Amino acid sequence: MQASRARLFKEYKEVQREKSADPDIQLICDDSNIFKWTALIKGPSETPYEGGVFQLAFAIPEQYPLLPPQVRFLTKIFHPNVHFKTGEICLDILKNAWSPAWTFQSVCRAIIALMAHPEPDSPLNCDSGHIRNIKLLL
Repeated sequence: MQASRARLFKEYKEVQREKSADPDIQLICDDSNIFKWTALIKGPSETPYEGGVFQLAFAIPEQYPLLPPQVRFLTKIFHPNVHFKTGEICLDILKNAWSPAWTFQSVCRAIIALMAHPEPDSPLNCDSGHIRNIKLLL
């Protein structure tokens, strides 16, 4: 657990130092628990999400960075790779393709990329996945 705290403090310092480096992402650490974070991400341009701001919740396991954070949308979103009730995100880097090289910032970047380029073949929201597949056929 000591290693995970050290890594989290390192990420916290990076976020504080580079707050304006990425205007599309704002990361906020819970004041009372370094294992809970929130992110605000801007919807990617030229998508239905453009102009929106989406809130994500990060729950960090004690084995972090060896295990990925659990990330979910708090903002309701209609997307093939997001469960419409729980906000769970189907993204390989949050599951079997995780690497300790990923940071919260890079996870947010990957989620923004997923918003712009859904993976309808592995949907968590089957209705959205079917609609997306129908659009691809037209």
